[in-house]
Amino acid sequence: MAAPGRRPRSTRVLTSAAALGGTLLLSSCQLPRFGAPEPASDQGGHTLGLWQGFFVAAIVVTLFVWVPLAFVLLKYRRTRRARRGDASMPSQKAYNIPMEIGYTVVPVLIVAVLFFFSVRTEHEVTAVSKAPAVRVEVIGFQWGWQFRYLGEGFTVDAPPGEKPQLVLPIGASTNLKLVSTDVNHSFWVPDFLSKRDLIPGVDNEITVTPNRAGTFEGRCAEFCGLDHWKMGFTVRIVPQAQFDSWLAEQKAAGGTASAIPPTTATTSDTSEGSGG
Repeated sequence: MAAPGRRPRSTRVLTSAAALGGTLLLSSCQLPRFGAPEPASDQGGHTLGLWQGFFVAAIVVTLFVWVPLAFVLLKYRRTRRARRGDASMPSQKAYNIPMEIGYTVVPVLIVAVLFFFSVRTEHEVTAVSKAPAVRVEVIGFQWGWQFRYLGEGFTVDAPPGEKPQLVLPIGASTNLKLVSTDVNHSFWVPDFLSKRDLIPGVDNEITVTPNRAGTFEGRCAEFCGLDHWKMGFTVRIVPQAQFDSWLAEQKAAGGTASAIPPTTATTSDTSEGSGG
């Protein structure tokens, strides 16, 4: 029997679970990334927000399902009743209409809310700028990449065995026109938290707005043949002034350009031989 003035254990457990769930929801602006990288683009920030929302929803649902279930299993287990000398059958209840309506309607509402935010995030991530500051044609082929700066008169390439580098300015919207010359490829920069396929004969275009400086690893995320593992590249994000200076140098040189000398990438290891 509980001591006077002391709440039953079941009430304390449920209250703690509710408090934890509420704390997670109310602290959404300071949520951890739950394993996702720090976004290097504005579009990636939208994706991260959706991921955090789904993760919090999963935690809250798990608490409100498993905590009561564990409580019932422990409180009403047969061995506990046997120790009290109670061999009777516990009271049986069925057809609780309000409860049945609740556990039917609530999941539908949860799915509807998550669907709404998914559609909204998809629109924010896939929206293509009508007036981008930079336009680049990304050409994927077996087994490499080229970055053609549209309207600037040069293309960034790399010798066989080396990774080409896409250079972009911080804070400027960049439209990437994705083109394949042979089979399906996929343009993937993990720190952008998105990827898009390159399909022969299909016009795909995305807008990326970088939001922090650094060098980030990218690669093909669509198995495209025996040497798929070779299809790596880097993305270098620099301040606008440095980008303008680099752009002027490449335009003056004309033809195929080299990128800014590579630096240590700020992402996790994607060494040769790892999966795409």
